[in-house]
Amino acid sequence: MDIKKIILSTIVSSILTVSSITAVQATYNSSEGQAVSDETVTVYSSRKEHLIKPLFEAFTKDTGIKVEYLTGKGGALIERLKLEGDNTQADMFMTVDAGNLWYAGSQDLFQSVQTETIKSNIPAHLRDPKGLWTGLSVRARTIVYSTDRVKEQDLSTYANLATDQWKDRLCLRTSKKVYSKSLVASMIYNQGEDKTGDIISGWVNNLSATPNAKDSHVMNSILAGQCDVGIVNTYYFGRLIAKNPHSPLKLFWANQDTTGVHVNVSGAGVTKHASNKEGAVQLLEWLSSAKAQVIYGSLNKEYPANQKVASDDVVSAWGSFKQDEMNLSQAGLLQARAVRLMQIKGYR
Repeated sequence: MDIKKIILSTIVSSILTVSSITAVQATYNSSEGQAVSDETVTVYSSRKEHLIKPLFEAFTKDTGIKVEYLTGKGGALIERLKLEGDNTQADMFMTVDAGNLWYAGSQDLFQSVQTETIKSNIPAHLRDPKGLWTGLSVRARTIVYSTDRVKEQDLSTYANLATDQWKDRLCLRTSKKVYSKSLVASMIYNQGEDKTGDIISGWVNNLSATPNAKDSHVMNSILAGQCDVGIVNTYYFGRLIAKNPHSPLKLFWANQDTTGVHVNVSGAGVTKHASNKEGAVQLLEWLSSAKAQVIYGSLNKEYPANQKVASDDVVSAWGSFKQDEMNLSQAGLLQARAVRLMQIKGYR
């Protein structure tokens, strides 16, 4: 490794959230006849520890396979994987948003995994067509509104938020975030670039304030009366309602008579240079199973990617909806066009 790569590797390592690998130890349960395995699967994850540790502990208990994991920012972990190449310790990479998963795949960091178990458990639109990654939990990006100032019957589609009815009443998250990029990419896929450009122009004209850094800021702005409607990921709504169940906010399922609500995923893929491919595939299959999906959804108020599994009670209370079944690889393939279009239309 030359000196430039050594320096870059040091920088990447320094910005990781956790710099050392934490082992989730396998345990022996004599009553279940489970033996401890010497196998270990190593995971690099941009999901925070409290959202993955319970899953890995349950996997270890079920299989006897130990899991070691490293958490950090998704971009830094991708760069680390690129630098490590075939010397990487990682057998699996986990991250959020299909755009990020697609980018990791485009950098040749994954290998194809297309088992019958995964195909049976996870719908095709939530998986990479080449099997490079699979979604493991679902979040919908839809409309949130003030129940004090908005009537549900006034809402319909993402495009409707571009009409004069919502002048100075709309809050959005910044276009710089991958969730915004993926939503606009889906609109380009479904409606074409010209129509999507018109919608973005309408959104910009209707903004009541500069776009927010976080979805939670969008909802707080609505609660403060700065705007009346916004677009957020559903799990952010779940977090807010958990803290304040009586907040005068509600979700509205967009585009139910057309394409359906834009959905996205957190997911994972087996790394190209996995030293324990078999164990990583077993972990990926297990994460798609009903048992894991129940845990996955409840930890962050997300929807199971395995659609044979019911959502937890809090999420189910928000009601059912039709999903946009665009294959989520398109969120990555169209991301550059989405970014360019938002820049042209002044969506910052």
